[in-house]
Amino acid sequence: MSSDAAGSLYLLPNTLGDTAAEAVIPAAALQRTRSLDYFIAENPKSARAFLKRVGSPRALQDILVERLDHNTRPADIPVLLEPVLRGRDAGLLSEAGLPAVADPGAALVRVAHEKGVRVTPLSGPSSIVLALAASGLEGQRFAFHGYLPVARDELGAALKDLERQSRRLRQTQIFIETPYRNDATLGVMLRTLSEDTLVCVAADLTLESEWVRTQPTAKWRGKAPQLKGRPAVFLLLAG
Repeated sequence: MSSDAAGSLYLLPNTLGDTAAEAVIPAAALQRTRSLDYFIAENPKSARAFLKRVGSPRALQDILVERLDHNTRPADIPVLLEPVLRGRDAGLLSEAGLPAVADPGAALVRVAHEKGVRVTPLSGPSSIVLALAASGLEGQRFAFHGYLPVARDELGAALKDLERQSRRLRQTQIFIETPYRNDATLGVMLRTLSEDTLVCVAADLTLESEWVRTQPTAKWRGKAPQLKGRPAVFLLLAG
């Protein structure tokens, strides 16, 4: 079927935590979300909870939500677009923030382009962009690395590599961590990085408990915040 007859794939913003959607998501994006009856989401249960929270006019049982997560086989992704190719609009939802950024939805977007489906991103909160903006670090040149290695020695080596890259390119390095490992990760950062390397921690972005601070590694030592269980973004810029 030609792309002219296909529906559109809308990339729908989600909240970054338990906050009112209207406070962080533009009205036009919420209106589009409410207009759809087909969604592709990392977690259908939490997607339905989000749809209920934003006031979808349809009964939840009348809304189709298909799963796309890290266990989805590449061969199964085109099947998710079949309704779109038949003319039905779809919304892609992430667990938090913008879909397809540090999110398995990127694979769906790539297939949509291959099949000539119109992809429309809608604005909303991105923890990565918000953290960078609030950090005061280099905003012209930056790189996002997703998750770093878990093992302490491997993490330390990866951090030194990022520090060298940051110093050579004058580039802010950004990464995230599973919330329950935040404190351990920050501890390795403070033991590994040079004293004058700037480190930013941005936690609970857009929530009432939001906390962002940037300072040299040396000033962090002995004064690290408690981050366990709190969504956080880490940034560094070497001097």
